[in-house]
This record gives sequence, C-alpha cells and structure tokens, in this order.
Amino acid sequence: MNRYDAIVIGAGQAGPSLAKELGKAGQKVAIIERGAFGGTCINTGCTPTKTLVASAYVAHTARRAAEFGVVVPDGVTVDMKKVKARKDAIVNAWKAATESSLREAPNCTVYKGHARFRAAGDVVVGGDVLSAGQIFIDVGGRAVVPSIPGLDGVDSLTNSSMLDLDRLPEHLVVIGGSYVGLEFAQIYRRFGAAVSVVETAPRLIPREDEEISAAMREMLEAEGVEVFVNASGLSLARTRTGFTLTINAGSGDVTVDGTHLLLAVGRRPNTDDLGLQHAGVEVDEQGYIRVDDQLRTNVPGIWALGECNGRGAFTHTSYNDFEIVAGNLLRGESRSVKDRIPAYALYTDPPLGRAGMTETDARKARRKVLVGRMAMADVARAIEKGETAGLMKIVADGETKEILGAAIFGTGGDEAIHCIIDLMQARAPYTVLSHAMHIHPTVSELLPTLAQEMTPV
Repeated sequence: MNRYDAIVIGAGQAGPSLAKELGKAGQKVAIIERGAFGGTCINTGCTPTKTLVASAYVAHTARRAAEFGVVVPDGVTVDMKKVKARKDAIVNAWKAATESSLREAPNCTVYKGHARFRAAGDVVVGGDVLSAGQIFIDVGGRAVVPSIPGLDGVDSLTNSSMLDLDRLPEHLVVIGGSYVGLEFAQIYRRFGAAVSVVETAPRLIPREDEEISAAMREMLEAEGVEVFVNASGLSLARTRTGFTLTINAGSGDVTVDGTHLLLAVGRRPNTDDLGLQHAGVEVDEQGYIRVDDQLRTNVPGIWALGECNGRGAFTHTSYNDFEIVAGNLLRGESRSVKDRIPAYALYTDPPLGRAGMTETDARKARRKVLVGRMAMADVARAIEKGETAGLMKIVADGETKEILGAAIFGTGGDEAIHCIIDLMQARAPYTVLSHAMHIHPTVSELLPTLAQEMTPV
C-alpha cells in the first residue's frame, strides 16, 4: 500500500495544477495518467484545432490577397503533411511540458496507467495500490458515437481521429452543426475540401441566439460549405469511393456522397471504467459524476473536476474547477461553481464569443429585456481588416440594468467578449459600459455605443 495525502486521477487541465498546488502546500500527492498528459485540450481539443484554424486562416487570406492589393503569383496550395507536422510539434511540446512539470514538482509522484477504485480511499493502478484521504477525479470525456443505420459498415472519424489526417478529404461530411463540427467544417473547406454539414436541429448551434445562428450559416455558406438542418431519418451505405448519406431535410430524401465522415454530435464522460461503484460515487444517467457547487461528490473526501462532472465542458471551466477546489481547501475561501459567468467561444473565423443568456433565455426567465445590436459591417476595424461577417449583441434587464448576456460574432469576438464578462462578474449595470472610453480603432470601442443604444424588445 502506497499512502498519500491526495490522489489525482487524470492529467487534464484541472488535475496537474491541483497536484502541483497541493504539493507546494506540503502534501504528498500521486497523480495518475493512463494516456497523454494535458487531456483533451492539449491533445485532441483546443491546441490542435486552433493550430489548424490558424493554418486555414492563412490559406483563406492568401486566396483573398488580391482584395488587399497583394499579388500571389502561383496561386495557393496547402501541404497537409506540413500542416499536420506543425500541429503535432505544438501539441507534443505542450504535452511534454505538462508531464515534465509534474515529474519535477515537489512532493508529487507520477503514475502511468489506468486507475480504478478498489474502495472509497483506495485506487489501483497497474500493480500498485494507492490510498489517500483526498481523491480528485479529472478524467475528461470523449466523442459520442451516434446510432445511425449503416454506420457500422462505414469508416468514420471523431474529433480525435480527425487530427491524424495528413491528406485532404475530397468530400468531408460532418454530422453535427455545433462547436466541434463547425470548426472542422470551415477548416477543411479552407484547405480545399468539399464540405457538407448535417444538423438534426432546426438551425446550426441550436443553443445559441437565433440571429447569431443565422449569421453563422450565412458566413459558412458564403465560403462554400453545404448546410442541411432539420435533418431526420439519417442512414449510411458504403460505396466504392466512400459512402452515401441519406437524409430527410424537410422536402423529401436527399443523398450526399462523401469520402470522409466526421461525427460531432456530443461528448460523454470517461467514467464508465473507473470502478466508481466500489467507492460509492454517484453518477447521473449519462455517466457524469454528481457534484455539489464546490465540486464534492456524495462520498466525503472525493471530488470531481473538469468535463467528467457535467458542470462545464471547456478548458476554462476545468481550470476554474481547480481554482475553486484549491481555494476552498488551501486558502479557506468559499468559492462555488455558481459564482462563474457561463462563457465560451466558437473558433470559426470569425470567432463567436458568448457570455451569459441569449435573448430567448432572458425572455423565458420573464425578464424585461433590453437589447443592443450592431452588424460587424458597421465596425471600422472590421471594415479595415476586410472581415465584416457577423454581429454584436448585448442583452440586459430593463429594470435592474444588469447585463444578462452578450454575443460577439466577428473579428476579435473571442477577446472583446471579456469586456462583458468582467462587467457581469462585477454585477455592474450596462450604464457603466456606456460611459467608458475605449480605444479606436478596435472592435471593443463599439461596445459603449452598443450600451448607449439599448432598447426594449
């Protein structure tokens, strides 16, 4: 029996930071990782996909060079092997840095292998049994594989296996029109592939504001991405060159012939092979570990952080989970998941930055709604950059003047949204923003103007 003060299962975005923080506080810590250090973000999520987004952006801009008075004499070609090599080099550097930082951290022992609970305080990894009074689960999630007739006879890809491609698909078909699916759709369209997106909901990114959804579809279709929504009755059949997807898109059956199929319909937690039943840890019907607002499970001494707890599916929510647990355990704070503003970004180009409620959310909550909106085509910075797709929108409460939410879909939207997030965190009224002086020429400079033009809807 190897005894520790704390055991961390999983080296994603919450686990390593927590292990090092506990070690610095003098606790003896074991951290266990069965696969690649850095979790989804570094290996199959943010880092590789945003690296591909950057390569696709360069290709797209180069094709538009003449609009800016720049001549590219021989046209634009994309070397997919070099694109992949660049992505792999960046991923491998971050992965190695994460592992080495843990191996060098004080009071921290790294175990490579699959961890399973033997009891509430005991974990087995390989031939070792580890015990601790505190155990932190940070095991992340993986792509859902949907049930589609004929899928078992067709080769398919997920966000993970998609990253292994080093050649351009002739025709990429993406099932799922939300964050993962739309990012890959635009990336590979800009690399030169034909791309079709199939979404079963009535619109793309269905949880998003309807205006933003419509603008996203308009932008993608302008780049040549084929979009199907309200798709039902999906079925697949293998062909000599790939597959045929049959869908009903509202006006009868439509067939799409593809060479590569990406499944991007959601995620599931990596909790089904941890032996949680031996520890008595409760999960919900989808396998997410049940936690309270301070990320404690139903078993004293066991916490769950990151994607596996169902309280957030992003790197920033995972890291905030670490900050909540570390603050409460080591610094006597009283931090809670309830304190954070829901926020995320969709990294198409231009990106979408989102914070808080949509207009529809606010109406459902029976708020007296004020809205300010502006097209990116009216923003000087966007015009100067030649990137005028999208719009900005702020939603506020007409009685309290509190900002309820915002979306900035346009150039720099993933950065400008933080102006709104900070005001929401401070619970400041939108009038504070309306009186601010921002720098010209930026995207953010129009946010005070937007706040000055809030109107009832």
